[in-house]
Amino acid sequence: MRIHMVGVSGTGMGALAALFREEGDEVSGSDVAFNPPVGPMLKTLGVRCLEGYDAANLDPRPDLVVVGNAIRRTNVEAQAVEALALEGVLAKTSMSAALRERFLAKRRPLVVAGTHGKTTTSAMCAWLLSRAGYEPGWFIGGVPKGLPASAAIGSRRIRPGHGRAPFVVEGDEYDAVYWNKQPKFLDYAGVGPDDVAIVTSVEHDHIDIYPDVGSYEAAFAAFVSRVPEAGLVVCDAHDPRARALVARHARARVVWYALERDPTGDVNPGWVAAPAVPIGPFASAAQAFDLFAGGVSCGRFTMAVPGHHNVRNAVAAIAACAEGFGASVNDLRGHLKGFEGVRRRQDLLGEPRGVRVYDDFAHHPTAVDETLRALRARHPGGALWVAFEPRSATACRALHQDAYARAFDAADHVLLAPLGRSGLAEGDRLDLERLARELGTKAKVMPSVAAIVERIVVGAAPGDTVALFSNGAFGGIHQSLLEELSR
Repeated sequence: MRIHMVGVSGTGMGALAALFREEGDEVSGSDVAFNPPVGPMLKTLGVRCLEGYDAANLDPRPDLVVVGNAIRRTNVEAQAVEALALEGVLAKTSMSAALRERFLAKRRPLVVAGTHGKTTTSAMCAWLLSRAGYEPGWFIGGVPKGLPASAAIGSRRIRPGHGRAPFVVEGDEYDAVYWNKQPKFLDYAGVGPDDVAIVTSVEHDHIDIYPDVGSYEAAFAAFVSRVPEAGLVVCDAHDPRARALVARHARARVVWYALERDPTGDVNPGWVAAPAVPIGPFASAAQAFDLFAGGVSCGRFTMAVPGHHNVRNAVAAIAACAEGFGASVNDLRGHLKGFEGVRRRQDLLGEPRGVRVYDDFAHHPTAVDETLRALRARHPGGALWVAFEPRSATACRALHQDAYARAFDAADHVLLAPLGRSGLAEGDRLDLERLARELGTKAKVMPSVAAIVERIVVGAAPGDTVALFSNGAFGGIHQSLLEELSR
């Protein structure tokens, strides 16, 4: 087919473009910019990348147009799509509907949902199933290290004794497209009779489409209820909202997981991990843990990605692969240590002048806190610097004002960039000056990206660690800081 994608440079749309190209489709796509890591990946795949939105991008006429969820109804190219669709000369669809119809329908989906950890957990599942010989497909809203792309079709064949090949999907709760405001993950659930789902966490996010906690939780309740009775739901028993929603709404069998000493309410987790310090033969690992299934020891596991939050991600992935697809836990242990992580998740960009510079997608206060604690545990020596850009619809607002005041406890220096969105009422937006006062002398509100770079270059010493937190391009700070530190 000839397929055109409006808003192709988003992580999910980029992954879908990769699937279309693997299928043999001719793909073009438009966007305002083609920044790393998705932009270069698209060009490598042979996607015709068109900068800017224009009705002329629809010539020659495609067979199908996929419109991304970042596109508004007023977009000039989207309006041209609507007009042509009304004339019946082309078909339009959303990213999630296209994925369901073209790639999930004949596979066995493993959908990973949750406020936190879904990208890394999805990548872990794809990695483990791939290395275990299950020939999975996958669709991940990020760029996994070690896998050839952020998306792959996988096998179409029916494996004797295993049925349909698995297809791992990162299940995003954001809305599908402007004409269908339901969460994308509802298109991924209930595809087959025995879907597998993971729920990592439920914590109010995406305030632009979920104005209150109730609306956000309702989306997850609908997702969980769509997993069929013959399927499986794997849930973090430590998260009180996730625990309550799954217990109330799941029709499928539920498998619970947790870390040792987690409060889990009235739930008794079947999979429990005890984080450990990597020593002896495991000293080269970033994180180690002992795993227990049904109270029986499965041995010590090691990972190259640090942090207790990644232990949670790993236990979820192992439980889903073992109980959902019959993978050997012992085999999974051997494969896990080869998992390298995902770009923009504790992604070490370089060490100019002995200063470690990490890029991370963290913007929700829980993710900021967990990531900083993981980096502190991995690099206990030297100062820990963090430059934080509040850019997402939720991060720019006052919703988590108090939570942010606790999220930077592990850092020694906190540099707060200007809000990434304008036009918010004063009472609605995150108060950076107040946040800096509450964080104390270690925090400072910075006027620009250039000022942040200058402050780090002057103040950071060999052995220090710098974490750059943003869910966007952060004004090109990554390359600028690496270059200035090198000088």
